[in-house]
Amino acid sequence: SFARLPFFAGLAIMGGGNAQKTAMARAKNAAKAASQGKGGGGNAGKEKRVNNMDLKCTICMQCFPSTQVKGAQAHAESKHPKS
Repeated sequence: SFARLPFFAGLAIMGGGNAQKTAMARAKNAAKAASQGKGGGGNAGKEKRVNNMDLKCTICMQCFPSTQVKGAQAHAESKHPKS
């Protein structure tokens, strides 16, 4: 029965040949997810991650991290220009 089918019909039965690409992509994504899931940082960047919020707008009482002095000044100028 297969001999009677046209030539292009035999190509439709065969797979697309993407199994290797799919397997490699799956393996890469699994390795990437495993490396990202470990967390990290340690004590090296702890001070940057844990900022104390000691800058406070005197008008609206919004707090800013101590590293964002320019951001607090820009906030005061843009949000409260009349004060």
